[in-house]
Amino acid sequence: MSKDGSAELPLWVQDRNTVITHDEGVEWREGKRPDYSHTDEFLHKESQYSHLEGSLEAIAQNLVRTFEMEASNKSNPEQWISIVTDKFRMSSNGGPDYTAKEVAEQGTYNLFIGNAKEYSATEETFESSFKLFHNAFPNGFLWELTEVLSGPPNVTFKWRHWGTFNGPYKDHQPTGETIEILGLSIARVTDDLKIISIEHYFDNSSFLHKLTKGCPFSH
Repeated sequence: MSKDGSAELPLWVQDRNTVITHDEGVEWREGKRPDYSHTDEFLHKESQYSHLEGSLEAIAQNLVRTFEMEASNKSNPEQWISIVTDKFRMSSNGGPDYTAKEVAEQGTYNLFIGNAKEYSATEETFESSFKLFHNAFPNGFLWELTEVLSGPPNVTFKWRHWGTFNGPYKDHQPTGETIEILGLSIARVTDDLKIISIEHYFDNSSFLHKLTKGCPFSH
């Protein structure tokens, strides 16, 4: 793969903004294309890694970002081009396997984090969960791949998820600090690099603790 050969790659492993522009017939949740221009500004400033275009690291990172974009913004999972829709499963920390339909209905935050002392996935809807974290991280809850440990068909990679806690989280005041989750995922992919299943492994306890250590708002 040449450095400038990204156009030869399948659409779903190209930049997510390129994927968004190929949206003929797509059912967007908000009725229009999502706009990542604001969060991309902070992603470019705060990312710690710059992967060579066309490298396995860049391809895997683009694939996961495309999946997250589709799960968050495309209401019909049949239109998600990053996955094999009828076979797709997602799990976190050895928990239940969720289908694409369940991800679309419940939201990635709810299925990614699950139930904890500081967050109850069963009490949040798709919409309320996104509002909660978008309020807490107005500049985005950003994600980047840090290292690929093994290539297809079982792509194993490390990642970091982070954001600046500049807005309220429930009744807790923002602290202005950068809050980070480090994790590892295993994505089983097809020969043409669509996701069949993805397993996430991470510790969300410190992340949630940092969101709730700020002083509660007075009522």
